[in-house]
Amino acid sequence: MGWFSRLFGSSEAPKQVVVEPIEYKGYLIYAEPIAEGGQYRIAEGGQYRIAGRITLGEGDSIKTHRFIRSDLLGNEGDANELMIKKAQMLIDQMGETIFNH
Repeated sequence: MGWFSRLFGSSEAPKQVVVEPIEYKGYLIYAEPIAEGGQYRIAEGGQYRIAGRITLGEGDSIKTHRFIRSDLLGNEGDANELMIKKAQMLIDQMGETIFNH
């Protein structure tokens, strides 16, 4: 890498990470933790914020609810696990009304 690239950063786009969803009661849950510092899946200081999305339906009729929690955890695996538990609880408590917000 040349000094110009090191100084101003690379022009390469960040690599997209494919997240495999977890199915729960017909909903799909995608755990997508946010690393502190803003870079997706690259933690600074080992802290990951709980984040993800819940979807229902297919094609043009798909509904999506995204959320970010204040919880911070020390590794990505723990953040994914807690996100899934919180998403399941949200589905149980609110059902399809989560898409109204």
